[in-house]
Amino acid sequence: MARGSVSKGGLGTSAMTGIRSSLARRGQFRFACLAGPGALFIVVALLLPLLAIVVFSFWRTESYELYADWNLDNYRVLLGEPAYRIFFLRSLAMAAAVSFVCLVFAWPIAYFIAKHGGRYRLLLVLLLAAPFFTGVILRITALQGLLGPIGLVNMALAELGIGPVGMLMYTPLAAGLGLFYLFVPFMATAIYLSLANFNFELLEVAKINGARPWRAFVEITWPLNAIGTAIGLVLVFIPCLASALTQRFLGGPNATSLGMSLAQQFGETGTWALGSAMGVFLFLASLAGILVVRRTIDLKRAGFTGALGA
Repeated sequence: MARGSVSKGGLGTSAMTGIRSSLARRGQFRFACLAGPGALFIVVALLLPLLAIVVFSFWRTESYELYADWNLDNYRVLLGEPAYRIFFLRSLAMAAAVSFVCLVFAWPIAYFIAKHGGRYRLLLVLLLAAPFFTGVILRITALQGLLGPIGLVNMALAELGIGPVGMLMYTPLAAGLGLFYLFVPFMATAIYLSLANFNFELLEVAKINGARPWRAFVEITWPLNAIGTAIGLVLVFIPCLASALTQRFLGGPNATSLGMSLAQQFGETGTWALGSAMGVFLFLASLAGILVVRRTIDLKRAGFTGALGA
């Protein structure tokens, strides 16, 4: 009888092990079916084109044709030519300035919607997205009609007896205003999504304990919503760094950016290998910007408990 019980127990354990293994394989298959299409899309639409750009950056271009002549000449030209260094530093300064201005303006907007929006929250957030109902070129053209020499602003100044303000158009200031107009909704939306889950009662507790509003913001609101701020900075900084259209239509010669030069390499000049090297350089600069933002955010203090905070 003892042997029979052991035998039955052994068969039961073996059967349970088989069932667990079958369930595990079924779960892995289901996970592969769900995650596979997204992973395939990332590989085909992102990783392979990026790999192609990296490969092309080591080739050479002649008469609009690429030749697999492996060399570092494109990077030597990019790093050695003073004009490209100026374009990059100009792009970097513009992206940093626009990101900072967007941060200053977006925080009060997002804070107001999150705390005082009430039942109109969704409507106010949708209004933030209203500019995206039209294309980028149409929005830039609208800014030209607003800021141009015969635009609405200068026409209004003329009615007041003030001459036209030339710095409103075809200057770095105009390019910065255009980038701010295009990307401040990204910043405000990212910060709002963080504030939407923020417990504003913590601020009342801080006020009861004698904290002034500014101190409560610095020590409670800002740290607990730092991830939303970081995401907003990344969403603004990277597109501004590689921007070309805004500088081309609003900025003029003094606002020429590395993104504009990159577009010319793939367009008018046809030097695709040099353009690929510029693309790789911009990608590395964007990655460095992300790492800098990551270092400035205390994820544990912001309440993040994922693997990045370990």
